[in-house]
Amino acid sequence: MADEVVGLCFFCQVLKDLPQIEGRPGASLSPLNFDTLEKDLQARHVDEVTAEDVMSSAMYPKVFDDFKEFTAQFGPVECLNTRLFLEGPKIAEVFQVELERGKTLHIKALALGDLNVAGQREVFFEMNGQLRSVLVKDTQAMKEMHFHPKALKDVKGQIGAPMPGKVVDIKVKEGSRIEKGKQLCVLSAMKMETVVNSPISGTIKKIYVTRDMHLEGDDLILEIE
Repeated sequence: MADEVVGLCFFCQVLKDLPQIEGRPGASLSPLNFDTLEKDLQARHVDEVTAEDVMSSAMYPKVFDDFKEFTAQFGPVECLNTRLFLEGPKIAEVFQVELERGKTLHIKALALGDLNVAGQREVFFEMNGQLRSVLVKDTQAMKEMHFHPKALKDVKGQIGAPMPGKVVDIKVKEGSRIEKGKQLCVLSAMKMETVVNSPISGTIKKIYVTRDMHLEGDDLILEIE
């Protein structure tokens, strides 16, 4: 009995003035149609949606969407160990990445280049004895720089600028329902205007541009869900 009292007191100290749930937490949740959720995920993500994906999205919708956007941009990263994934390799460090049984990459980190105007550094490394380099975003440096987000081509609903230009008109508003083929915005470049039309039907989730804003190719214009 004493242990139960102590446990209850500790529970109250943790919650303080936060609302408490009586009974089973799931009993107060709104009904969820898993078939509808699966169709929604299939519409928003181009790769195959599994039963595990549906359950993950049902329990952790924001985390799941962030995960899918990350893997769409960077691909599968489960081949890297935790330290390499979170911190990256040290200069002159040699490590192995096993893609599949019998297929292993031997990689040695060599050097980092200077920061460019796009917030990227050229990373030099050896892969299986051959010199390679790749441009990588410096996320720490980019926190102090302003960059317009790019549209992810593998994420349905993200509409990017088809070419560099200035936004001269925005035809939709956030929250409005649109049909496939509807005009989204108008860009001007080289004294010519280009109309960006919606490739899908849906609802405008967020608009990332304003009138007179200058965009580069693939800069994110808006999101449709």
